[in-house]
Amino acid sequence: MSYDNNNVFAKILRGEIPCEKIYEDEFVLSFYDIDPKKKIHALVIPKGKYVDLDDFNSKATSEEIVGFLKGITTVAKKLGISSISGKGYRALANISDDGGQEVPHLHFHLFGGEKVGKMVE
Repeated sequence: MSYDNNNVFAKILRGEIPCEKIYEDEFVLSFYDIDPKKKIHALVIPKGKYVDLDDFNSKATSEEIVGFLKGITTVAKKLGISSISGKGYRALANISDDGGQEVPHLHFHLFGGEKVGKMVE
């Protein structure tokens, strides 16, 4: 899977498609999923052009990697689902076709606000 500059997340990052923003900094953008699967379902995406986690880890700078991971935790805190708040959440990244990835831009789903259930069904 190669990076497609016209994927939906690239368009969101360019402001061509609106999103319900949760958090943004120099490394990440987070917004609510338009088809939520749990009470809270957010997406966290890096601002760089990375297809998936493997691509990100092989090409991103150390600063981008740290910024992205901290961004996930920041979003969980903002949503009130972090372990610090006494709650919990699932962070899920689908990688490539066999992993179920649909959009060729790295993204983590954050699920929370209720029991998430089995990891794989």
